[in-house]
Amino acid sequence: MITGTHDVRDALSKQQYVASDEISTVVLLSEKLQKPILVEGPAGVGKTELAKAWASATGRRLIRLQCYEGLDESKALYEWEYAKQMLYTQLLRDKLHDVLSETQTLAQAADRIAQEEDVFFSERFLLPRPLLQAVTADEPVLLLIDEIDRADAEFEAFLLEILSDFQVSVPELGTMKAKQIPAVMLTSNNTRELSEALKRRCLYLFVDYPTVETELRIVRLHAPDLTPQLAKQAVELVHRLRKLDLKKSPSVSETIDWARALVTLNAQALDKETLENTMTVLLKHEQDVQRAKRAIGTPGASGGSSKSDDDDSVDYRMLGRPRR
Repeated sequence: MITGTHDVRDALSKQQYVASDEISTVVLLSEKLQKPILVEGPAGVGKTELAKAWASATGRRLIRLQCYEGLDESKALYEWEYAKQMLYTQLLRDKLHDVLSETQTLAQAADRIAQEEDVFFSERFLLPRPLLQAVTADEPVLLLIDEIDRADAEFEAFLLEILSDFQVSVPELGTMKAKQIPAVMLTSNNTRELSEALKRRCLYLFVDYPTVETELRIVRLHAPDLTPQLAKQAVELVHRLRKLDLKKSPSVSETIDWARALVTLNAQALDKETLENTMTVLLKHEQDVQRAKRAIGTPGASGGSSKSDDDDSVDYRMLGRPRR
């Protein structure tokens, strides 16, 4: 039973999701007001994971619609199963004599065949895609519309009906209202500005990079075998890297991957060799790797200098073996 923000926080914590007060509050309001949540923020800060965690915490089936450029109604809402329709056409042709046996006039025969045509565009031949699955589901579901900013503005407008009225329109069948109002979360990496109409239908939540303390809690949850001292050093270094002018800053998910990599390699300290060998777990662009190496003063970076030339540089020698 969800009655307050502490219930939301506890439920998410059991799914290994560390939620701030703001996240807990918006999720609670979404439940009570039955409104979708638009979650914006940098890539990799846990927006999609929030939807997964909340679905698991509330026992809802997760239905995910991954957005991309060119996504249209047929991939998001429904398609007709043409293969089954063709098979039905063949069966109808074989039974045509029986179907028309009781008709006396051409008009009666046409009306009789028209009755069969209605079956072609019935739910029997409807192939539901994620949006229709969410509307017609008999059990509670959470609809995740992931990375809506990747879809075209026209598709964004197409979503307004389901976001405001929890219903969809199928021309051949009419309007279909949700059997149970689904929980809905939309995520955006802020690659483009979303419409005011879409924002108006949602509660808004911005998820930024976590603080050192929060990210350290996340790392301890997902990489419990990493020593506390090494976990602290790793998180602090990630935060220093995020202050650099990188093409792509390391995300929270990449911090977790790095922590797990350090455990796998049985690393005891963030020494020069460990940093150089594992830097690409955090950074995925060569120019970012070179810039980070210059910033932390590791040899081998472009230019051959082992001394940092960045104001925001850190020294890997400060990240030595943990105190025993």
